[in-house]
Amino acid sequence: MATITAAMVNELRAKTGLGMMECKKLLTEAEGNIEKAIDIARKKGVKTSITERQASEGRVVASAADHGHVAAAVEVNTNTDFTAKSDAVGRLLEQALHKLLANPTQDIKSDPGIKDAVTSIAQQTGENVQIGKAVALSNPGGHVGAYVYAITNKIAVLMSFDGKPTADLMKQLGGHIAFARPLGLTRENVPADVVAKEREIAVEQAKATGKPQQIAEKIAEGKMSSFFAERVLLDQEFFNPAVFKGAIKDYLKQNGVTLVKYERVEVGQQ
Repeated sequence: MATITAAMVNELRAKTGLGMMECKKLLTEAEGNIEKAIDIARKKGVKTSITERQASEGRVVASAADHGHVAAAVEVNTNTDFTAKSDAVGRLLEQALHKLLANPTQDIKSDPGIKDAVTSIAQQTGENVQIGKAVALSNPGGHVGAYVYAITNKIAVLMSFDGKPTADLMKQLGGHIAFARPLGLTRENVPADVVAKEREIAVEQAKATGKPQQIAEKIAEGKMSSFFAERVLLDQEFFNPAVFKGAIKDYLKQNGVTLVKYERVEVGQQ
């Protein structure tokens, strides 16, 4: 007879949302084979996979450590907005955020305490509950900050700076990144396949008007400049002209800081 370990029981619980004793019985019957245990449960008519339900709702939290050199953001995905807003999910997020701030390099999804909390909420709610994106920025020689769009709690932005930005600058820049959805910090950061596709489309559009290849490529370069101005963060026009009118790079320069890196986390987005 196969030995049924606690790790095996927890894995089956995480995959099915079934109770501990039920999982142990199924694993015993399946001689320790998790996939076979799931099949046995299904044949008995037991609901076995809460993970089959799409977790399209969720919530995100973000914060910077008191010393200002580490910031982190954690996303949780659920089936309903009601569960996403629950106290249990709030506690899970705060626990995961605290752990990530303390150790920015760790894999939160694999943390035993976090995994147990996720499984517990899934069992209580009957929903597919998962840790989504979990990221941290560390800048020992500079400063980091965090922004959360508090109206929905579904978008967070982490920012790493050379220099010391004001709280207002981080709020303003975080708001811009949240809503402008830049593709990268600089032109070099925009994925090469995205750039190639945009350039190809621009060339074909020009050729469709009767322009020869050489002229079409020159026209395409002009269109690409407009594309970068719209999609590259440092080239974008700041979203709130009442605060600053001009490009993000000029806004940062005026405030004496350099943005080194940013991370944007939105519920349901990769």
